[in-house]
Amino acid sequence: MTLLALIALVAVALLLGGMVFFAALVAPLVFRVLPVEQGGQFVRALFPRYYVFVLGTAAAAAVALFPLSKPDAGIMAATAGLAWWLRQSLMPRINALSDRAKAGDTAAQPEFDRAHRLSVIANLLQMVAAAVVLAGFVT
Repeated sequence: MTLLALIALVAVALLLGGMVFFAALVAPLVFRVLPVEQGGQFVRALFPRYYVFVLGTAAAAAVALFPLSKPDAGIMAATAGLAWWLRQSLMPRINALSDRAKAGDTAAQPEFDRAHRLSVIANLLQMVAAAVVLAGFVT
């Protein structure tokens, strides 16, 4: 295995492992252990860092994969780009809608639900993308 392939493998494994760890363990545990308000504050503070992690590992994988597999590099670049959009655009919108809903704006809750659902779907797509690229190392 070349050095670039090793870097890509580690980056994609960290990406997928980190995302699964957050979704399967951290987020549910936070809301099980902390009161809803504190759990929400914790997750709101954690998400910007989470998306930087996703963006960084996906970008590192894209760069390492570029000379090895343009399709896989493209998948990882798209994953990084989606993380950037989630962090810079959708997450602030979700936070603002959550604040509006908590302040009594009844129209904000359905918008929040849609935006949150979109973020969940986007994260699942990123996990699938990472799993597909990771599976390519096995074949």
